[in-house]
Amino acid sequence: MQTQIPLTRDLVLIGGGHAHALLLRMWGMNPVPGVRLTLISPDPTAAYSGMLPGHVAGHYPRQALQIDLVQLARHAGARLILGRAVGIDRASKRVMVPGRPPVPYDVLSVDIGITSEMPDLPGFAQHAVPAKPLDAFADRWQAFVEAAHAGEMQKNVAIIGGGVAGVELALAAAFWLGSGAGVTVVEAAEALTVLGRGARAALLSHMQRTGIRLLTGVTVARIDAEAVQLADGRTIASAFTIGAAGAIAPDWLGATGLALNDGFITVDKTLRSVSDPWVFATGDIADLGYNPRPKAGVFAVRQAPVLLHNLTVSLTGKGKLEAFKPQRDYLKLISTGNKGAVADKWGLPLDGRWLWRWKDRIDRQFMRKFTELPAMPGTALPKLAAEGVHEELAGGKPLCGGCGSKVGQAALKTALEDLPAPSRSDVLSGSGDDAAVLAHGAGYQVITTDHLRAFTDDPWLLARITAIHALGDIWAMGARPQAALAQITLPRMSQRLQTETLREIMAAAKEIFCGVGADVVGGHTSLGDELTVGFTVTGLSASQPIGQSGARPGDALILTKPIGTGVILAAEMARAAPGQAVAAALSSMNSPQAIAADILAPHAHAMTDVTGFGLAGHLIGMLEASGVAASLDLDAVPFLAGAEALSAAGYGSTLLPANRTSMAKMFLNVSARSELLFDPQTAGGLLAAVAAESLDEIRERFRAAGENVSVIGQINEGKAFLTVEG
Repeated sequence: MQTQIPLTRDLVLIGGGHAHALLLRMWGMNPVPGVRLTLISPDPTAAYSGMLPGHVAGHYPRQALQIDLVQLARHAGARLILGRAVGIDRASKRVMVPGRPPVPYDVLSVDIGITSEMPDLPGFAQHAVPAKPLDAFADRWQAFVEAAHAGEMQKNVAIIGGGVAGVELALAAAFWLGSGAGVTVVEAAEALTVLGRGARAALLSHMQRTGIRLLTGVTVARIDAEAVQLADGRTIASAFTIGAAGAIAPDWLGATGLALNDGFITVDKTLRSVSDPWVFATGDIADLGYNPRPKAGVFAVRQAPVLLHNLTVSLTGKGKLEAFKPQRDYLKLISTGNKGAVADKWGLPLDGRWLWRWKDRIDRQFMRKFTELPAMPGTALPKLAAEGVHEELAGGKPLCGGCGSKVGQAALKTALEDLPAPSRSDVLSGSGDDAAVLAHGAGYQVITTDHLRAFTDDPWLLARITAIHALGDIWAMGARPQAALAQITLPRMSQRLQTETLREIMAAAKEIFCGVGADVVGGHTSLGDELTVGFTVTGLSASQPIGQSGARPGDALILTKPIGTGVILAAEMARAAPGQAVAAALSSMNSPQAIAADILAPHAHAMTDVTGFGLAGHLIGMLEASGVAASLDLDAVPFLAGAEALSAAGYGSTLLPANRTSMAKMFLNVSARSELLFDPQTAGGLLAAVAAESLDEIRERFRAAGENVSVIGQINEGKAFLTVEG
């Protein structure tokens, strides 16, 4: 038997900059055993700076410059925390992320980039867009271009800053906006002073060719909604104002006690903070105090292998730290908007379309490092195995997490057939409904249990979603949550990491359960092969709990969450799900249904939560219990973004084949969209049958609460059968 290597050290990366992205790629091919790797990023993607001007010029779609951090984290075996770091407690070695417990580290690396905001310039925050962070800028620019081309906004752009970045953006903007565009660059000193004479002259010529106005030696006094006011009294018309002058580090670094230079973390030759041996910094946020260099992505790219080596030395205590030696000069390829470029190195004045093709080839080659991640070899099956093993493992698909790892509905029903009916007078119902019903004084108590195999390496997020998932049965019965017991299996790890992980899990459990009026009263823990989290939950109801057997002909069917989590999680395991789709799925799963349950409970004739058996399986279960039929409008069913495309591409949960057995009691046209009716959901929405005359009131209460609700079909006369229309 192969020994499971325990986790003993925490490596935390703050930010998904270029150096960290390359590090994650390299780590995935050769991880350090025993290290738990964590990436903290506010967004599931990071933009590649080299292709931003091409995107602004309309040559690249938005997706082309996106580094997908979700897929990269899966490749590296890292847990991804989608949140923004706002502080570092170096005494306790923790990173502060709002909305969750502090994240512990043994070794920390910071690659959070910079911003081009101008907080002291009046009107900038309200009416201008900083060129950095890149993602936010690209989103705002795309919206502006669409409005400008539709004639909804004037094609006037002002750029504050006449450096390389400002001029490159100006040329790109002028090209994409086309005829009638008015682009102005404002520079307080001289433009393009960091370039050689030839490259500078070439870029100034391109600006003149495209009609870009360059104002030097002037300062900006104020930004208005549609104009830039200069200190000399002149006014520049601008429907879109870009800040591209200077670079600012996040304010929160000042409270860390780290040695800083103008807000940037000062590092030594090994990229380690000069004031803390356990903190490293790289990319634009690092100040190379020993050899000051300009802020440029080329340095971050070259720092990545040195950073990886030095982090490995710090984590293992073996080897010698290496020095990063930045090159004295480097090639600058500056695009000119019209698929041309100017080169600057050693003073050579090179200009032409062939340089754009060269730059384009370099940029695409860099991005292929992240879009074509190397496949990791799986465990080979032995040639000699028990009959049926190869059939069960056909396709090599790994077992899904969440509800995708559950036993199928048919197998479960067969296993429960011989379970005797309750014999105690205070046990009012057993298996078959969402929760068992017990007598409780003059009222009722419901009890249920649920646990999930990890689909994320973030124990805090897994615990939150599992708690919401388990509470779904209580909410579906119309009961008030009362108490919860936790069942936790941790992978093998050091005692310190056990404590830290359990602390995160219980903090999440407390937040969810106490937030809906329930107490966490204990539980059980053990060590095993992988992380699983479960909860046994009780709830109280003064009246008869809502079951699945009360649906009536004429009732409307209501669903409170979109579906598609199963296919998205399955594709994410295969490193195929877009990061934005994964983030949206996690957000949906992380949304409690207490408000929705309160609104629906007074009106629901029957209710259930949509989980492992999929929307079709749970709806047919309701129809069987109620002795009715139903019709479902497929076009009215809400789907998570990206789910249908992934279904069409052939991705699906390991539970999907078992869920398809529901088709025996259905009529539908098979398609990628209808396939999602069988998709197993984790922490899914509530499915309720309500009187049609209650719909207006229900919709209004959902709208007032800021909650979503969809009417997806109706209950009909007849035997249990589901007709899917659309």
